[in-house]
Amino acid sequence: MEKNVSKEVKRIIICCIASCIMAVNIRTFVRTGGLFPGGATGLTLLIQSIFDRYLHITIPYTAVNVLLNAIPVYIGFRFIGRKFTLYSCLVIFLTGFLTDCLPSYTITSDILLISIFGGLINGFAISLCLKCDATTGGTDFISIFLSRRKGIDAWNIILAFNVVILSIAGLLFGWDKALYSMIFQYTSTQVLHVLYKQYQKQTLFIVTNKAEDISQLIYDITVHGATIIDCEGAHEHSERKIVYSVVSRDENNAVIRAVRKADPQAFINSMPTNELEGHFYQRPID
Repeated sequence: MEKNVSKEVKRIIICCIASCIMAVNIRTFVRTGGLFPGGATGLTLLIQSIFDRYLHITIPYTAVNVLLNAIPVYIGFRFIGRKFTLYSCLVIFLTGFLTDCLPSYTITSDILLISIFGGLINGFAISLCLKCDATTGGTDFISIFLSRRKGIDAWNIILAFNVVILSIAGLLFGWDKALYSMIFQYTSTQVLHVLYKQYQKQTLFIVTNKAEDISQLIYDITVHGATIIDCEGAHEHSERKIVYSVVSRDENNAVIRAVRKADPQAFINSMPTNELEGHFYQRPID
């Protein structure tokens, strides 16, 4: 019980830190450069800019962002997980509140530096949220839903959505803003891929004489199964076994360490998996 309370407190603290980082990044980098990040954040800023420039009406970031997240939040609550969605709502509301309340501060006016470092910070903040089983909202809900429930890679859908946002931004506010926003999004995505690896998969081929023990180790650590293949060493013509398994990339190092401890003589080949068909266990979010 005490352990669960400590875990939940830790999640709340990390969500609050990530929200602060997101809000500060919007106020210092994104707004200064006039950029339009992807997802709900980018669409919120685009709507704010349209109302401000063409209708001379200033609308709060929080109001627009919460409205845009209404359907994604429903999807998260209904299909992904209640705790996951509640923590994500904390991030959405706190980020919006801080974005509306914090004063703007210009660190640099160089739009290229803003695009690169703003993207780095944005990717780091999103990674923090995902690591504590939450999200910054918007397309993240849809991406996780399609990935976990439908087995669909949502990358092309999200990319198309962002292209629409950037096209509108380019037409209304200049193509230079849209192009620099692409740099921002690319940088953010690369940081996310480096820091958050749960949805990336790794294939393991392990040549060993302790196949049964290693298969059980893999299951104990990851809840993923394995296939044992009989083989023969080409040089000594000795009998060997290959343990074949696919694990999440964030579990990969833990599996390799356990295999090394169980069989120091094991030969391990670990490689990225680009596409996988069939059942693959996903750790519950809640």
